[in-house]
Amino acid sequence: MKSLDGLLVVSVEQALAAPFCTARLAQAGARIIKIERAEGDFARGYDAAAQGTSSYFAWTNQGKESLTLNFRDTEDAALLHRILSRADVFIQNLAPGAMARAGFGSAELREKYPRMITLDITGYGESEAARHLKAYDFLIQAESGLTSISGGVNEMGRIGVSICDIGAGMTAHAAVLEALMLRERTGRGSALAISLFDVAADWMSVPLIHQEYGRGAPRRVGLRHPSMAPYGAFETADGALTLIAIQNEREWQRFCAQVLGSDSAWQDPRFASNNDRVANRDALEEMIGAVTRTMTQEEFRARLAEAGVAFGGVNSVEDLGRHPALRRCTVVTETGAAIDIPAPPIRWIEAPDASALKAAPALGAHGPALRAEFA
Repeated sequence: MKSLDGLLVVSVEQALAAPFCTARLAQAGARIIKIERAEGDFARGYDAAAQGTSSYFAWTNQGKESLTLNFRDTEDAALLHRILSRADVFIQNLAPGAMARAGFGSAELREKYPRMITLDITGYGESEAARHLKAYDFLIQAESGLTSISGGVNEMGRIGVSICDIGAGMTAHAAVLEALMLRERTGRGSALAISLFDVAADWMSVPLIHQEYGRGAPRRVGLRHPSMAPYGAFETADGALTLIAIQNEREWQRFCAQVLGSDSAWQDPRFASNNDRVANRDALEEMIGAVTRTMTQEEFRARLAEAGVAFGGVNSVEDLGRHPALRRCTVVTETGAAIDIPAPPIRWIEAPDASALKAAPALGAHGPALRAEFA
């Protein structure tokens, strides 16, 4: 038995934020009825990397049931209401106001179905000033200032995955679980709302505090940490990069003695504290690099491990595929092809049911069965 067995979630969803949330609910045992327009979730056409189907769709739609509906059609609208009358959770991430105009706004549904939990996911909330802005991940990264502190010294950069969409989906998952716990105590559902911008702005709290109360927001520093040193990537004789992280003075002393082979470096007044090292970062990194460039990657990492200094490889995506810590699971695409992807991060150590989810659904694949079930 899984924790959410018996829970019915109806989701009018597309792209990534809402599908990510419902994917996590499906992994916990919830039944997910995915409502799509006739043309389908546009994430189905994002790419063809997953054995001819979309990598995004294959990743976040395992085990769901697909039903195509036209909300303006009287019979389809009535069918959706019949489904919702049995649902525990209703999630949607269409444009603001779209579901309300179709007669399925959260306020109306909460009044009609008081035990239901509703969740609206938007780009910028209900702000009139931002209603014209589209809820696309990269745009949210830019609007929230996230790109301004990401990238190299001379160029801003997009975070390499759809992090605002993913973050909103993670937050939505947590919010639904909280609302379910509250319903257990009160017997009533809740109306929830999450925006991608709110999630990104929350993550930007530390840079904003620095901007408004400190000495200004962190600068873009590439493979460096903006406020700790040495905390960055160093090259070895074979051209490989290794990222090291010094968190306190004990680690700095061990690093100097056991990795750099220097009893005097940690006594240099330019490097006496973290603040001093940050202020003299260029000289610090030149001193360290002069030593690391005489070693192979293997030798450098062996010394770091012996000294108990944190380090990691600056890996490629190909390297990730070979990483010893990577856990995988096999999923099935909408066309029946099997692919191996990273396993879900939540692990139930004593889970009695580790059964795999069914395949990602073809568009409308469950329509006949659902129409019969909710006739």
